Amino acid sequence: MRAATRKVVLLEGVSDIAALTAAAKAHHVDLSGVELVDLGGVTNVRRETARWHGASGDPEILGLCDAPEVRFVEQALHEIGRPVRDASDLPTYGFFVCHADLEEELIRALGTAQVVAVIEQLGLGAKLATLQQQPAWADRPLDDQLHRFCGVASGRKELLADALTTAMQPWQLPEPLRALIDRIAS
Repeated sequence: MRAATRKVVLLEGVSDIAALTAAAKAHHVDLSGVELVDLGGVTNVRRETARWHGASGDPEILGLCDAPEVRFVEQALHEIGRPVRDASDLPTYGFFVCHADLEEELIRALGTAQVVAVIEQLGLGAKLATLQQQPAWADRPLDDQLHRFCGVASGRKELLADALTTAMQPWQLPEPLRALIDRIAS
C-alpha cells in the first residue's frame, strides 16, 4: 500500500486491469495515486475491501464486477458499513456492473467486425478460424465465438482487453468502464 494512495480500484483480474489502464490512457486520466488491485477473482473482494477500508489516508474504494457476481460485492460493502439494498446502489459506492463480464462489454461496444479486425491485427486470425471450425463453436453466433476466443488461451484475455479498449473511440467505451474512469478522474 502506497502512502499517497487516494483511490483503490478492485478488479477481478489482469484483463480488467489491462482494459482500465488502456481506457485511462485514452481518456487522459492520470492513475498516479490510484492503486489497481487484481482480486484474482471476485470472491476475494471481501478481503480487499476490509484491507483498504480505514487504511492510511482512507482511500476511496472503487471497482468493477460482473452481474452474476454482484452478491459478493454487495456483501463486502455491507460488511464495511455501506448499506447496499441491491445492485442499483453499487454505483453510489463506486462499483460498476458489467452485463455478463468485461469481455462481453468490450465485444458489444466495439462490434464484432472491429473485434475480428483487432484479432487479425494481433496475428491471431488463424487461431480464431480454428476455434470457429470446432463442432462445439461452428454454429454459435460470432459474438459468442469471440467471447470464448478471448479466454481460451493463457494471457489472451489480458492481451485482447488492452487491444480492444485501445481500438475504441472514446464514445465506444462500455458504460461500466466509462463510469469507473469518470469516478477515478473526479
